[in-house]
Amino acid sequence: MTAQWIFDLQESDVYWCTADVGWITGHSYVVYGPLSNGATTVMYEGAPRAANPGCFWEVIEKHKVTILYTAPTAIRAFIKMGDEYPKARDLSSLRLLGTVGEPINPEAWMWYHTVIGGEKCPIVDTWWQTETGGILITPLPGAISTKPGSATLPFPGILADVVDLEGNSVQVNEGGYLAIRYPWPGMMRTVFGDPDRFRKTYWEHIPVKDGAYTYFAGDGARQDEDGYFWVMGRIDDVINVAGHRLGTMEVESALVSHPAVAEAAVVGKPDDLKGQDIVAFVTLEGNHQPSDDLATELKKHVVNEIGAIARPGEIRFADALPKTRSGKIMRRLLRDLASGAGISGDTSTLEDRSVLEKLRQG
Repeated sequence: MTAQWIFDLQESDVYWCTADVGWITGHSYVVYGPLSNGATTVMYEGAPRAANPGCFWEVIEKHKVTILYTAPTAIRAFIKMGDEYPKARDLSSLRLLGTVGEPINPEAWMWYHTVIGGEKCPIVDTWWQTETGGILITPLPGAISTKPGSATLPFPGILADVVDLEGNSVQVNEGGYLAIRYPWPGMMRTVFGDPDRFRKTYWEHIPVKDGAYTYFAGDGARQDEDGYFWVMGRIDDVINVAGHRLGTMEVESALVSHPAVAEAAVVGKPDDLKGQDIVAFVTLEGNHQPSDDLATELKKHVVNEIGAIARPGEIRFADALPKTRSGKIMRRLLRDLASGAGISGDTSTLEDRSVLEKLRQG
């Protein structure tokens, strides 16, 4: 149902979700969702790289793709590659665009809408998780007005809320914890071999109220005056600077709003005075070069956008950022690099190990 309603699947559609089929987006929206609706679904092996920067647009032109579902990280990479690649191809078959994997910053949303969608394609900015099985918060195209950067409203039947640690709903535009108040079809039932971990991680973080359990998503969010959800990122991606809690997403969005910046990832590193300091890893648009002057300019830009407390202590320029095969930035590895610690934990999901090695070498 989520595939049918959210992507408005029609008999004539050629639908393409660009995710790795081994990941949950690939499971649910390359295979199960489209095929259970009898849709034509595209499977593609590969990724846009310097050697083939226009490969996505070539596929869309060749197969007359009508629906494109991809990640904000990929969109920002396309912005860096340049408008000339999509503009060299006929993308007029597209009628609907979607994003998945992490919050999309408004600048990337507008580029996607303008350059890829030709200002005629609705965009469905979807929020969900591996654990939820399918999309839970999303616009329905043509039915729900969109706002760049917001996942808008819960899918029919989903009771989503933003709460404090006592389980109480927070005020309008007040940050809190994204939670689901009631079970839904497709939800995970347990963690294999570890039911205690399942209960503690997802169902006991928010206290039981009136005999009801609340699903804790692990994401921070707020709801605006229209009830729209704005997902702020993982709660463990929060930096505490001199007692002020800053979401990495808002600092990253401020950096990407600068015309020189294609992509940014922000992490915290230990600081004796402030508790944590902000380190920003930045990739630049093709017509800009790293420099001390540009680093200073970017720091000032963040101060102008957010305030002095959000000023990065350090800007590190990089050709690329470490990502999983599904396109998510591995901030955990960047935190290790920023703090000067050795890389720890599993790196088997890293798409390109050479990116990490270049960052290590500075």
